[in-house]
Amino acid sequence: MSRKKPSITTKAGDRGTTRLFSGEEVPKHASRVEALGAVDETVSALGVARAAAQRIETRDAIRRVQKDLFTVGAEIATSLDALDLLSRRIDAAMLADLDARRDALEAVTPWPQGFVVPGANPASAHLDHARAVARRLERRVTSLVDEGVIANRTLVVWLNRLSDYLWLLARSEEERPDLLD
Repeated sequence: MSRKKPSITTKAGDRGTTRLFSGEEVPKHASRVEALGAVDETVSALGVARAAAQRIETRDAIRRVQKDLFTVGAEIATSLDALDLLSRRIDAAMLADLDARRDALEAVTPWPQGFVVPGANPASAHLDHARAVARRLERRVTSLVDEGVIANRTLVVWLNRLSDYLWLLARSEEERPDLLD
């Protein structure tokens, strides 16, 4: 007996609602869903950056961040009383790991002597775009923390450090940054 292939169209969202990982049905315009959209945008923008990256180290670093962002998304999509459903959350160890990766990259990346204008090459331009999208995600998550929807302040710190890391990845892909005159 063959299994029927699932369809991408479930029709479950036709009423303008969606289900969180923890099961609650919420409007698609809810602030939590907006944050999930920003996670999706960040992961996708990083995918474009990864496809354009010239250095294997950069592609590997981006893929790792993309995987970590799935952890971010799962936490955003889970109500506070259902966090035990998650096998992994952004915690002090994940923050320390991101900090270590950032520090290692900063140690070998020349510091630009002025303000960088994005676009020196496709890879760095896409990384700068992903960084800007990640900043929007950070703003959405800080709003959720202020609303009491998310209690994990380490998640906010991790997202803040993520944009610094993405900036460094962009600079590491440039032979010479395009500086503001």
